[in-house]
Amino acid sequence: MAWITKNSASMQIARRSEPYLSEATKAKLKANILPRYETTLGALMPTLHEVQHEHGWLPHQALLEIAEFLKLSPAEVIDCASFYEEYWLKPKGKRLIAVCRSIACEFCGQPEVTEAIKSRLGIDVGETTDDGQWTLVEVECLGSCDSAPVMLVDEKLHEWLTPAQAIQRLDEAPAGHH
Repeated sequence: MAWITKNSASMQIARRSEPYLSEATKAKLKANILPRYETTLGALMPTLHEVQHEHGWLPHQALLEIAEFLKLSPAEVIDCASFYEEYWLKPKGKRLIAVCRSIACEFCGQPEVTEAIKSRLGIDVGETTDDGQWTLVEVECLGSCDSAPVMLVDEKLHEWLTPAQAIQRLDEAPAGHH
């Protein structure tokens, strides 16, 4: 079987005129993050978090700006950002639902909870609603096995869920988180 190759060296990166790594963000990173690490590679993850928190995700332009700012290769930055589930390399909804799929949650009813949410929002795991409001993901563990099944809605943990309670939590969730 022949290898199928693609010309990744010619990838075009969508760019906007305004940088993602603003002067204010750079100043904040220089004052609060960089001094805590011996190397700029050590500061990479907190820098990625800071930029993602500001913009909701990490566009490729932002990754290149971070590489330049930290004096790292673009490959080091992209490798890190693409390895960890917590970094978003494509836009997500304004609101995030993260359903735990650990063995404890799965055994206690997580598949039914996930199905109820998918049905209510009309999306599959990894998708965003057409209005851009909700993104649904499954995560490996939320560290609350004794209260399974659980989910995060934005940053609030909901425990001991039934499918109906999961839908109710979505309906009751206050707006305004990113």
